[in-house]
Amino acid sequence: MSTAAPIESSSFTALRELFASRIAILDGAMGSMVQTYKLQEADFRGQLLRDHPHDLKGNNDLLCLTRPDVIGEIHGRYFDAGADMVETNTFNSTSISQADYHLEHLVRELNLAAAKVARGAAQRAEQATPGRRCFVAGAIGPLNRTLSMSPDVNRPDYRAVTWTQVVDAYTEQVEALIDGGVDALLVETIFDTLNAKAALFAIEECFARRGQRLPVMISVTITDASGRTLSGQTIGAFANSISHARPFSIGINCALGGRQMRPYIEELSRIVNCHVTCYPNAGLPNAFGAYDETPDDMAAVLAEFADSGLVNMVGGCCGSTPDHIRAIARAMQGRKPRQPVSQPRALRLSGLEAFTLS
Repeated sequence: MSTAAPIESSSFTALRELFASRIAILDGAMGSMVQTYKLQEADFRGQLLRDHPHDLKGNNDLLCLTRPDVIGEIHGRYFDAGADMVETNTFNSTSISQADYHLEHLVRELNLAAAKVARGAAQRAEQATPGRRCFVAGAIGPLNRTLSMSPDVNRPDYRAVTWTQVVDAYTEQVEALIDGGVDALLVETIFDTLNAKAALFAIEECFARRGQRLPVMISVTITDASGRTLSGQTIGAFANSISHARPFSIGINCALGGRQMRPYIEELSRIVNCHVTCYPNAGLPNAFGAYDETPDDMAAVLAEFADSGLVNMVGGCCGSTPDHIRAIARAMQGRKPRQPVSQPRALRLSGLEAFTLS
């Protein structure tokens, strides 16, 4: 392990310039787009896993290996719509999540392939528009097991996974994403802060070993009108909990539509000294699990966020499509990015609530 402080990667400068010059655009949903291709079990298996004994349909991350053409096309459609950054198709590419499909042995390959596919789409978009810079964020999901809560109501002390297991799983993913050449790491859809802290710990350990630091972007999920994460924290408490990671950005995604997200983005914008990101769902799901918010609806909500000086990067989560991102990108033209605030030095603590000793 290097004893010197990790140096910043070149992507820091480019992303700082982008975020300072205008409101940046993130891509939209991957899963919603994959569904439009009507893929079958054979598509998920390919030749690689033709004889695998477990059903694989629905394991979208696997498509980076078995149908990279589909994933690459989706990335390309988002870049064509105006996205500055796409996320790798690696939301579930950890040994813990892939254990459901008995594919733990493919985790490194999944992340390397996903980074390669996304980078290829970025390069094609850059070649189509000389002078354009397109970024790839390594997507790091929240896992299907949690460190803060028991899955057994009769055993509140029980955990389905340990801290070491979670750190090891994230370490394997992070190492592969960095090896694959991503520009930044995006720890997203966080519902359990302890899981996120394990991811951030793994990331810092990787940076220390490599002697180089990438921008770390963090995005939490507020689960309902309570304004709290699933593990119970307010947005202020969450921000205090992860500030030690010196994030490039903190934001909110998923669970809510933009309108429902408004008070929490406003609070976050007021209290953090880094960039703020927001990529909501296309409204709340209807009775059939679909999302009804149109591209113009979604763009109008995020435009109001921009006019209020709340955001530095916007995009879409569940239910959003390239049409949503195109409308959002148009709406952001000419609107100024949020200016990071400077917070006075103070002791800032967090439990379920934030506490500042001033």
